[in-house]
Amino acid sequence: MSVTIKGKGKAVARKRRHQRVRKHVAGTATTPRLIVKRSARHMVASLVDDRAGHTLASASTMEVELRQMEGTKVDKARKVGELLGERAKAAGIESAKFDRGGNKYHGRVAAVADGAREAGLAL
Repeated sequence: MSVTIKGKGKAVARKRRHQRVRKHVAGTATTPRLIVKRSARHMVASLVDDRAGHTLASASTMEVELRQMEGTKVDKARKVGELLGERAKAAGIESAKFDRGGNKYHGRVAAVADGAREAGLAL
């Protein structure tokens, strides 16, 4: 999977880092890939079975209960991780492989992972 990325800037660097991560991380039905997507305002986390091409569970700050939540973006990201962990447990998923999406592992991205671990999901 060698894709040429042209241009300069932070977006290109993130895509390059994401390709480097994706070479080694692939999800299955028993250990899906936990994808984290980060924008300036929202966080989206999903559990994906790459072999079948299905999303097994997902959570986002765009959901009604999290939109109304008070607190910082990091607090909301932790709640997204906890919610995803609960949904994973309900679907019978015990562990997952973490895909940070080329983002650095700190702040909101780390908060999602910590929230999922608190809910009982092994990463």
